[in-house]
Amino acid sequence: MQSVLIIEDEKDIAALERDYLEINGFKSDIATTGEEGLKLATANSYSLILLDLMLPGIDGFALCEKLRETLDVPILMVTARKEDIDKIRGFGRGADDYIVKPFNPNELIARVKAHISRYDRLTKRDKKPNEIHMKNLTVDHGSRRVFLDNKEKIFTAKEYDLLYFLASNPNIVFTKEHLFEQIWGYDAIGDNTTVTVHIRKIREKIEENPSLPQFIETIWGVGYRFQK
Repeated sequence: MQSVLIIEDEKDIAALERDYLEINGFKSDIATTGEEGLKLATANSYSLILLDLMLPGIDGFALCEKLRETLDVPILMVTARKEDIDKIRGFGRGADDYIVKPFNPNELIARVKAHISRYDRLTKRDKKPNEIHMKNLTVDHGSRRVFLDNKEKIFTAKEYDLLYFLASNPNIVFTKEHLFEQIWGYDAIGDNTTVTVHIRKIREKIEENPSLPQFIETIWGVGYRFQK
């Protein structure tokens, strides 16, 4: 279950936010001061932070800036202050969105879901491994180099792209059509035979016996799978 941290000193508003979050499947914690919010945010893992601006102790602007030193999760400011300068200050301190009190709870939940979904997509996209180790094979994405038994194997750009895509998505079967679109693009000149040719060339470079591959497995009638 995804968790949201509510940093809000008005108990009725904090309770309303908590209730709507829980109805929509989120777990939530409440902090009523900036100091408490900072402590909870740094001690736990949250999917999003709802942050009031007018807080006792550390105000929302300063707290947002402090949180951004170590956290990259979405921060949604919730406040009665609706002047444009406050919104600009909030975004400048690292806020991802800004909603003004009184707010529609359904709109708040919609924004929470949208920001968490966007953050999840972005972080998953960025979580591709920079260096992959499989048995005696190393794929170094930083330098785009491939090593077998610590000896470098020379790959063309597309051979490397295809190998890295398969190796960074192990145990998943991909069709030739999907691989062609992923590596060459929808508008590229060629067909699925291109994928077959490149798989054969990759196997010749990394497999001890290309006829009995240990890395890239053929799933007959479907496509290919990189075995982890």
